[in-house]
Amino acid sequence: MVDRREFLGAWASLALSAMSAPEAAAPQTEAPAGGGSESFPGFERQDIRTQGAVIHTLRGGSGPPLLLLHGFPQTHVEWHKIAAELARSYTVVMTDLRGYGASSKPDSGTDHSGYSKRAMAQDQVEVMRRCGHERFFVVGHDRGGRVAHRMALDHPDRVAKLAVIDIVPTYKLFHPVTKEFATAYYHWFFLIQPAPFPETLLSNSLDFWLDRSFSNSKAFTREAVALYKRAMADRETLHAACEDYRAAASVDLVHDEADLSKKIDCPLLVLWGERASMHRLYDVLATWRERTTQVTGKPMPSGHFLPEEIPQEMLLELRTFLG
Repeated sequence: MVDRREFLGAWASLALSAMSAPEAAAPQTEAPAGGGSESFPGFERQDIRTQGAVIHTLRGGSGPPLLLLHGFPQTHVEWHKIAAELARSYTVVMTDLRGYGASSKPDSGTDHSGYSKRAMAQDQVEVMRRCGHERFFVVGHDRGGRVAHRMALDHPDRVAKLAVIDIVPTYKLFHPVTKEFATAYYHWFFLIQPAPFPETLLSNSLDFWLDRSFSNSKAFTREAVALYKRAMADRETLHAACEDYRAAASVDLVHDEADLSKKIDCPLLVLWGERASMHRLYDVLATWRERTTQVTGKPMPSGHFLPEEIPQEMLLELRTFLG
């Protein structure tokens, strides 16, 4: 098994730093990763301490602030095909969500609240404040989209515009649970089983399981997949990812139910893959109309991993929406 130090050393060009600083490590400029497409040249990295975690952060570009939040089972690396272009027009901030990548793995607590989307959103608001941004744009894919959704509800004064990629609200997925949803999203129900059951099974067959996630598209670079695998091979990361899903099936639903009458008040863009399960299972745009006051969106010629499968189309849609 690859331990965490091996993962951090595997991508020396990014030199992912240890998370021991009392507030934040000194900024360092990212160097190209051997000329590969995963590099973030010109970006500074910093480990920023929040109330509940230490969040690995990359920052670059100039213009209006834009926060990018990755999905599962990925890290900030998922933005490697579009970050540099976005940085031409925006101050781009990318993070590893708590529990993922080089961010810390705090304790989840007995009710999994350590990985509630409320706690994860709070991390990101604090990161943006530390970067000097009180109000900003947010783009979230998959788990990052769920964090962004909660952020827009809990911190409406912070989120100027929001884009979510290939999700519908978590509460909608569980009310009701259909056979079709349970089949397509089987991992939602596997990962929420009590520890260490899913962690143990996955650690013994991690490459096999992750290959199934990434095999549906030729869009992934070999380097990016290797980094995702190395990140998830860390036992603490694997446990934290399970806690993320356990929170979604428990404490997140409590928060969501309490806020059913509350709507996203900022402009919302919803994009999803027409070859992904969301398109088949839900009327995605109609579902989001129930949760917001102003929404636009459409299916895209892609599977689930839009930022890596169709980067140019994503850039066009985001630039048009963000302005």
